[in-house]
Amino acid sequence: MTKNLKLIFLGAPGAGKGTQSDIVAEKYGIPTISTGVMIREAIKNGTEMGLAAKTYTEKGALVPDEVVIGIIGERLAKEDCQNGFILDGFPRTVPQAEALDKMGVNINCVVSIEVEDEKIVERMSGRRVCAKCGASYHTLYNPSKDGKTCDKCGEELSIRKDDAPEVVKSRLVVYHDQTEPLKDFYGKKGVLVLVEGQEKVEDTTALTLSAIENTVK
Repeated sequence: MTKNLKLIFLGAPGAGKGTQSDIVAEKYGIPTISTGVMIREAIKNGTEMGLAAKTYTEKGALVPDEVVIGIIGERLAKEDCQNGFILDGFPRTVPQAEALDKMGVNINCVVSIEVEDEKIVERMSGRRVCAKCGASYHTLYNPSKDGKTCDKCGEELSIRKDDAPEVVKSRLVVYHDQTEPLKDFYGKKGVLVLVEGQEKVEDTTALTLSAIENTVK
């Protein structure tokens, strides 16, 4: 396994890519770069970018490329990314992927977590998040120890507005239209692996780790 592991996790909203990327990050000692967490923090803090992003996220739409690309570029320049990283939620579009190439970032494995739309809508109603540190849980598949507070920081868990069924369906349309083409983009580069999402988190993890290790040698 290479020491400089540069990964991207793809998957529809609720497919479990955030959970898997956190597990893989801990195993290999590399940071997870989640644009979703960054954007939600900016919204919570009322920053200029956060206020601009809020009008898009509440509709289940994508935040404009130039905003996201600027955030990612600054993040990847930090010291903790020098030995590798995982991108979760970026790129979301082919133009973003092309921008990543132009930045000189050579991704060596792209993991796409595959889950049917109907299952995703069902899953999302049980998702819980920590507004303080960004950790994510699920009442059935990945509950916190007490089911109410974050295991990492103790903050009370909450349900995100964009986990409502009607918003989830809107987000799935956006995903299939704008993000799914990335599978072709990275497939042509020979770095794409498909992982079928399982009912149990640990089963998906086993498939994910095997896929990564077989791709990055």
